Amino acid sequence: MRNSLSRALSSPAVIVAVAFALRMGLLFYFTSSWPAVRSGSSTFGYETGRVARAIAAGEGFSSPLNVNTGPTAWFTPVYPYLLAGVFKLFGTYTAQSLLVIQTLNCAFSALACLPVFFVGRKVFGPTVAAWSGWVWTLLPSAVIFPILWVWDTSLSALLMGLLLWATLSLRHSTNVQSWVGYGLLWALAVLTNPSFLSLLPFLLSWLAFQASKQVANWQRLVGAATMVFVLGVSPWIVRNYLTFEKLVLFRSNFGLELYLGNNEQVPDSWSWWLHPNDNDEEREKFRRMGEIAYMAEKQREALHFIANHPRDVLRFLFHRFVNNWTGAWDPIADVWSTAPWYLRGNYLLSWLFSVLAFLGLFFASRARKRETVPFAVVLLVFPLVYYITHTSLRYRHPIDPVMAVLAVYAVAYPISKRVQLFADGPASVSGPPATEELSAAK
Repeated sequence: MRNSLSRALSSPAVIVAVAFALRMGLLFYFTSSWPAVRSGSSTFGYETGRVARAIAAGEGFSSPLNVNTGPTAWFTPVYPYLLAGVFKLFGTYTAQSLLVIQTLNCAFSALACLPVFFVGRKVFGPTVAAWSGWVWTLLPSAVIFPILWVWDTSLSALLMGLLLWATLSLRHSTNVQSWVGYGLLWALAVLTNPSFLSLLPFLLSWLAFQASKQVANWQRLVGAATMVFVLGVSPWIVRNYLTFEKLVLFRSNFGLELYLGNNEQVPDSWSWWLHPNDNDEEREKFRRMGEIAYMAEKQREALHFIANHPRDVLRFLFHRFVNNWTGAWDPIADVWSTAPWYLRGNYLLSWLFSVLAFLGLFFASRARKRETVPFAVVLLVFPLVYYITHTSLRYRHPIDPVMAVLAVYAVAYPISKRVQLFADGPASVSGPPATEELSAAK
């Protein structure tokens, strides 16, 4: 019975099933206390829901604010079209649509257990794999975000895990189809969350270097993956160029996000009240100027502020760095003295989770694991764009699956060393083997 229970707890299928059941149980628990669904409310992810509404209404990929502003490139297409499909089938801004999309989000979050498990097993062994899966199953952010946010957050976490798993698995492969699939996965990820693009040159370069030492035709394989990625994202880039008569690679709103985190009204992280979603004057300006001109103006204002206020910018960067890894916008001392116990617990858990993830990265480097580089790339590179714009635990969530594996390894590594030391200890002090003693006696 004990062996059967151990096998069940180490089964990725069981872990995924429990993760999904837990998320769905909480979803139905909270649903009974939610207010009635309102059009354009945060229940449907603000701008995401509005673009999906426009698609479902036959108005095209447009109008991210609560006024008609025409075609948009505020988002990449995958998640808004997914939400629009739900609207078409179950109604726009209906309770049924909300339940369906949040069920999908819960499924995305639960399925992320699979890459978490298999990355852990591939790099650190079966014990770390199983514990990593259970950590992701119970991690508060992984449980709550798919319920609270109609956004690509949980889907992005799943895609991040799949990208790392594919990167680690592909370096020995000579199968062209596998490399083509890798390129397609990257295209899907970037068209879901363009922040993934910052990782592509680093992870692909590492993979190419590893393949070059083991695979004879590695250039052709890397070229195939790159070509498929370019072909996969090209329709969206062409659409943007034809729509706006300007090259908009993936999203148009970087200028606004940069401005919200870098202007004279920013207290320490960002100025959310200047967002056109929350500010009537900015929304009217957006409508009057048009999306591309508005974003360009905001980027110019942000860059001018950055050039003329370096000390303030450094202060903002520090606050956003702390917020990214702890989830606290305000100074930790102020939060700890005023926040209720559950928020203090959440900040403490976020801080501990981040510390363990970086400690696990350090232990992996000490163990001379060649897979340390992809883990380091994910942790160090992905948050950079948020340090210079603005941060949130929700923005960091896509890398949480990777952090879960490293956090478990941070605990497992010293334990394994201790066990090894204990196992090796008696042999080191017990003297020569019996055969050597007999030889000496003779």
